[in-house]
Amino acid sequence: MTTAPPVLEFTRPLRPWMAQCEEMLARFTGGHAPEVTGPATDTLLAGGKRVRPIMLFVSSSRAEDDREALICAAAAVELVHMATLVHDDLIDGATTRRGRPTVARAHGAQAAINVGDFLFARAFAELTATGSPAAVSALVGASLDLARGEMEQQRAAGDLGLPVGAYLSRCRRKTGALFTVACRLGAMLSGASDEAQHRLAAYGGHVGVAFQILDDILDIAGSPAEMGKRRGTDILSGTVTLPQILAIAGDPAIGTEIARVAAGGEGLEALCDRLAAHEGTRAARARAIEEIELAMESLDGDIGPADHDALRVIAAGVVDRFA
Repeated sequence: MTTAPPVLEFTRPLRPWMAQCEEMLARFTGGHAPEVTGPATDTLLAGGKRVRPIMLFVSSSRAEDDREALICAAAAVELVHMATLVHDDLIDGATTRRGRPTVARAHGAQAAINVGDFLFARAFAELTATGSPAAVSALVGASLDLARGEMEQQRAAGDLGLPVGAYLSRCRRKTGALFTVACRLGAMLSGASDEAQHRLAAYGGHVGVAFQILDDILDIAGSPAEMGKRRGTDILSGTVTLPQILAIAGDPAIGTEIARVAAGGEGLEALCDRLAAHEGTRAARARAIEEIELAMESLDGDIGPADHDALRVIAAGVVDRFA
């Protein structure tokens, strides 16, 4: 196995690219009607790790001739991600995101709908600047997967008998899709082969699934300070996650407790503590690690000009972030 370089080493050459991406995001979200520009800018300023743009850049050649198209594509992917956050917070009834009031909480439900729609529209309007119909088509496909994933989640709300396979399918669409398309676009806009695009897309999908599983674990095992929101929001919204599924499989009585608390009963913190210490949560984390291993295996072949070591560091960092 190749020893991955220190994280700072792989991020250093990305800094100018990320700075330009931030400038483009600010330009895309600003200068429009104040009722959407203000909340959209607030969403941008709330930050985030910009994982998807980073993955796009390290999946690419980062050749100077490709620079404008790659930065535009990275900004477009991030705009779609921002749009989904605004809409998801509205659907879930979330009041905070990264320690700040959500758009829905601060400006109302209609504003959240408008801002999310605006961000989606800006993403596709700007991606056309790449001059690549294939790039636009790829992001369209990812957006359709996001919508299907959200519908799957809504249909399964409160279904404590949800199969593991259905949960993973939802993760591949609702979270994995944007990781997948970020890697695919980086390769595509660099002229990489179909095999390289396929391998990098597979890598992104596996990393996205692992990211979602670990995020779902953090919802019950993390602290409000690190999450920017209260624990147990998935339980309260009826979103059934892998830690819950595996815990119920080993101890059906936990399902009864989850249903009671989700219906408005007391004891959310105690239930989160119980789930965090449960074998089901440890098994869920093991499944996330399996996805990371599959992501690494996807890199064993032609990945074009992508930065192999950086991709390995990113995949390992997903697990480290939730350790």
